[in-house]
Amino acid sequence: MHSSWIPRGNYIESNRDDCTVSLIYAVHLKKSGYVFFEYQYVDNNIFFEFFIQNDQCQEMDTTTDKWVKLTDNGEWGSHSVMLKSGTNILYWRTTGILMGSKAVKPVLVKNITIEGVAYASECFPCKPGTFSNTPGSFACQVCPRNTYSEKGAKECIRCKEDSQFSEEGSSECIERPPCTTKDYFQIHTPCDEEGKTQIMYKWIEPKICREDVTDAIRLPPSGEKKDCPPCNPGFYNNGSSSCHPCPSGTFSDGTKECRPCPAGTEPALGFEYKWWNVLPGNMKTSCFNVGNSKCDGMNGWEVAGDHIQSGAGGSDNDYLILNLHIPGFKPPTSMTGAMGSELGRITFVFETLCSADCVLYFMVDINRKSTNVVESWGGTKEKQAYTHIIFKNATFTFTWAFQRTNQGQDNRRFINDMVKIYSITATNAVDGVASSCRACALGSEQSGSSCVPCPPGHYIEKETNQCKECPPDTYLSIHQVYGKEACIPCGPGSKSTQDHSVCYSDCFFYHEKENQSLHYDFSNLSSVGSFMNGPSFTSKGTKYFHFFNISLCGHEGKKMALCTNNITDFTVKEIVAGSDDYTNLVGAFVCQSTIIPSESKGFRAALSSQSIILADTFLGVTVESTLQNINIKEDMFPVPPSQIPDVHFFYKSSTTTTSCINGRSTAVKMRCNPAKPGAGVISVPSKCPAGTCDGCAFYFLWESAEACPLCTEHDFHEIEGACKRGFQETLYVWNEPKWCIKGISLPEKKLSTCETVDFWLKVGAGVGAFTAVLLVALTCYFWKKNQKLEYKYSKLVMTTNSKECELPAADSCAIMEGEDNEEEVVYSNKQSLLGKLKSLATKEKEDHFESVQLKSSRSPNI
Repeated sequence: MHSSWIPRGNYIESNRDDCTVSLIYAVHLKKSGYVFFEYQYVDNNIFFEFFIQNDQCQEMDTTTDKWVKLTDNGEWGSHSVMLKSGTNILYWRTTGILMGSKAVKPVLVKNITIEGVAYASECFPCKPGTFSNTPGSFACQVCPRNTYSEKGAKECIRCKEDSQFSEEGSSECIERPPCTTKDYFQIHTPCDEEGKTQIMYKWIEPKICREDVTDAIRLPPSGEKKDCPPCNPGFYNNGSSSCHPCPSGTFSDGTKECRPCPAGTEPALGFEYKWWNVLPGNMKTSCFNVGNSKCDGMNGWEVAGDHIQSGAGGSDNDYLILNLHIPGFKPPTSMTGAMGSELGRITFVFETLCSADCVLYFMVDINRKSTNVVESWGGTKEKQAYTHIIFKNATFTFTWAFQRTNQGQDNRRFINDMVKIYSITATNAVDGVASSCRACALGSEQSGSSCVPCPPGHYIEKETNQCKECPPDTYLSIHQVYGKEACIPCGPGSKSTQDHSVCYSDCFFYHEKENQSLHYDFSNLSSVGSFMNGPSFTSKGTKYFHFFNISLCGHEGKKMALCTNNITDFTVKEIVAGSDDYTNLVGAFVCQSTIIPSESKGFRAALSSQSIILADTFLGVTVESTLQNINIKEDMFPVPPSQIPDVHFFYKSSTTTTSCINGRSTAVKMRCNPAKPGAGVISVPSKCPAGTCDGCAFYFLWESAEACPLCTEHDFHEIEGACKRGFQETLYVWNEPKWCIKGISLPEKKLSTCETVDFWLKVGAGVGAFTAVLLVALTCYFWKKNQKLEYKYSKLVMTTNSKECELPAADSCAIMEGEDNEEEVVYSNKQSLLGKLKSLATKEKEDHFESVQLKSSRSPNI
């Protein structure tokens, strides 16, 4: 498809794809002048620049700031630049950056005026649909509705009133078609005194159809009465035909009269619109078309009982606008909002019914400065709710803009495409009404006193209705301050700020592993870490990178990572210093920007765009890979090279989108890697090169030596040296490989006295020799003594047992001197030497008899 700027009648429209397209005009000036043009630039997915070159293709000094500022939806901005005498080549250049299938909104330019041209080379005839009735006119005028003109016309010709019509700037008249159901709409009248509303039918203006032809339908009869819906919560009906807001200090559910809040409670102020009989007083509706004014003055939206829906409009590409104005937000009296905490929220329930490329935009304007698109939905969407959180007390205007198609056409083919909003709820609105009452803290000076604000981080004690500070390491719920359960515990490894507004990590973490304590200190990584991956390419070949900023711990809950849409060549520091309310700057724990390199589109410098918040709330830090439904799969990153456990930081984003209905989440895996000192290296899963596989859950691996635990006495060992000259040296060295940092230091080497090896060798040899001699002597002594005792004992036994021997008992049974032992003693149980020694040692303690067999050399009859 060929990309170019497209004329649209009274304006010119840029391309809608991601090509770079230039609109070029060359002019030669006899004297200096200026160029002036009006434009609409509402989509930051397109880069829009205007610059001027001379005839040498060199940029002029007057176009140093060539980036054109964004405009509000439906508003025309203006831009002017001085021109030097001579040749000036004017460039209007657009570059679309498409990261998905979503179409961008084109840039519109009109009323280009150049001052300083000394003369015109020729006069041009007015184009069809315009005329000039005065000689020397600077420009031709557009023909009004129901008229037309041909080329070079001096006046416009009227169409046949009954059978023809035309739009502004038409070159011909068109026959009026038969009327159909697409040419009228219905409205509900305000309630009457009987509580009834009438359904009225009206033709869409301007009426272009005919009722007096075949197949034409007529306008349905109006006046059918229906019961009015009840008043919205916080309003009451006093018997009149309209609803009125409840007085201050009272509440109502919309069906009953207003009642005062009980003692110890206060009204829960806000707005809850769920019944749509009339448009609320702080809302308005309108219709807008960039190319014509035929829907000016029309109601863009119509009330329909239980919902409000988009109106008919003048053509399919009209913007149907619905605005809600709220002068400010503030927390309940008993709740003093901490800096950066939630002040309120706006929630709406809607659905879209479309057959074409319809889009619903939700936009926010703060302090009437600029309107920014917060979220958009294309095509048919089922009934769903969307919530936008308010963090700043300011004047807000919320806008819903519905467009049936963004194609440049003026017909009504998609008149039945519509959006329905069933309810809109805004909490803590400054001028809101109350549908209920909530508990508040009472002053302690006297009973029944009025509500008093609790200090930050304090809840209301149920028994006494007094303010009480939340326990340590808890934060106060932004939706509830009544009861101790309003204090929510912080996640693992985190603590609360002093005002109990948020939880954060102090970059210190403790873990018990196998009876060993691991202490981590991530403070050197607490400054913002950056990571860029890519490159990637759009369908048209545009190169881009994803750039991530990670604030691991923040600063006591403050989000330190900044991302910006850097389309003006400003640095982040200059943006922060110049304005605290710069809408293109986002702060978070984790954020992402899309970087377009300078060589990709011929820019002077790399550009940053589409900055989004990935994480603005800290959840906790743990060695576990799962926390609050955020799960890091085991195969997502490579296996760690050591047994040191990885530490995981978990975050989430409170902002929801159509694709991330629960918001985005981020997990950062901290891994000990001594080979990567300092800030280390950040990477993403190989399976998800953009850091995410679904656009909602983001994962990062941060490897660094600073992610190692602190060193302890378990991380080193001692080595003892040799004993030299009576001294021994003990050294202490780290275990290899070393998986720790900082912590304790290695002990100094130790020097101790010692004895030499020669001395102890001599002592040992001496003791051994003495012991050997002693054992030999004792053995010989006991062996000789044992032989004598055995013989005496055997002789005594033979004498006692002999029956024929009647000689007198011998005085001694020992062998006399000179006698020979003629008997042979035969032992039936021969003991070893050690056994005999044992027997001798125990003879004195117990009787011991030994059976022997005596064999004599004499006759057995003796």
